[in-house]
Amino acid sequence: MREFNQTGDEKTEDTDEIREYGMTDLDDPEREHQIQLMTIIGEIEGHDVLPNTSKATKYEHVLPKLAEVEENREVDGLLLLLNTMGGDVESGLAIAEMVASMSKPSVSLVLGGSHSIGVPLAVSTDYSYIVPTGTMVIHPVRLNGLTIGAPQTYEYFQQIQDRITGFVSAHCGITQKRLEELMLNTGMLTKDLGTVLVGAQTVEEGLINEVGGIHQALEKLHELIDLNRKK
Repeated sequence: MREFNQTGDEKTEDTDEIREYGMTDLDDPEREHQIQLMTIIGEIEGHDVLPNTSKATKYEHVLPKLAEVEENREVDGLLLLLNTMGGDVESGLAIAEMVASMSKPSVSLVLGGSHSIGVPLAVSTDYSYIVPTGTMVIHPVRLNGLTIGAPQTYEYFQQIQDRITGFVSAHCGITQKRLEELMLNTGMLTKDLGTVLVGAQTVEEGLINEVGGIHQALEKLHELIDLNRKK
């Protein structure tokens, strides 16, 4: 039996995937490549549920899908589109680690912005792009809620920050020292520490590989898939 949604459109598995999870398959019959498109948008939701009025990426949706992409022999590569303000540190790092550990070729494209914990996500793929107007905000780790002003708390903050900077520097061309300098910059944000990088500046700093858009990102992914098949 055919099913229809509230707008009268026929329901399909693909439209449900896009609506619910921001994911879909991109088939290229000419090249015989099947690409999984995945989006990281809004705030990355952790163990606390965000209000319905907030755009959010739920890590409990993303992690199983990444495992499925890795295991599915029909999927040749992953295209990750990012426009995120950041969010839960543990969840963001979990997604980044999953992407980085995949055997399938992967490419990321920063659209709008990839801020805070979005930085590790942007560099977790095999190759990365950012549009000319895209931004990346790099700032120190912050925790929400009650914190205790004790040495142990500050050591924990530093430990989390070291995990982030260590991951980022291991997956792109920036050093951990330079990343920390950008995090602790006092001259750019009037009421905060950190640095805002736009488009080509992210490439100059070694965070992102190239400035480009969806065409360049897809062409690069097709190239990586062909190389992977030859191996």
